[in-house]
Amino acid sequence: METIKTLLSRRSNSQLIEPIPSAEEMELVYQAAFRAPDHSWLRPWRFIEVIGEGRNKLGEAFLNSSKKIDEIDEEKEKRILGLPMRSPMIIVVISEIVDKPNVPRIEQIQSTAAATQNILIALHDMGYAAYWRTGKYSSENNKYIANELSLNTNSEVLGYLYIGTPSKEPKEAPKLNKEDYVTKWE
Repeated sequence: METIKTLLSRRSNSQLIEPIPSAEEMELVYQAAFRAPDHSWLRPWRFIEVIGEGRNKLGEAFLNSSKKIDEIDEEKEKRILGLPMRSPMIIVVISEIVDKPNVPRIEQIQSTAAATQNILIALHDMGYAAYWRTGKYSSENNKYIANELSLNTNSEVLGYLYIGTPSKEPKEAPKLNKEDYVTKWE
């Protein structure tokens, strides 16, 4: 199956340039995301697609949220503002948590993560590359970022997909031994 080939060859790649996926390609990418497992059809996944000048707006959101946590000197400010310029497209990955007793928060986050993996696989299958960043600008580490992105109070930023065309091929992923990660019960 071609799906297996796509899954086995996908790698994160931070060397990204134009072009980005077309609107038609992104429609397919999002439709693939929406096929993620989703208990009770809560559809917790939300995405903000950032391109062009929107990357400057995202840089400002990073900076403003950082200033509420740390002292930021001029050099650090410049670096923070430049973070979204690493790639021509970014998708902000958000989980909008619904208060539903039979579907815990973690399950909704897992659904969003599965949708995000589908995005990565779909992009790779189309010949694009991407990598998923978390860190200082995800809700776990920065309680101010959701506000800077004008999100609902029940929304959590899980990370950012940096997307583009690979400018060079990434190193080949090492083959892992199943026995190191899988226990079999018979």
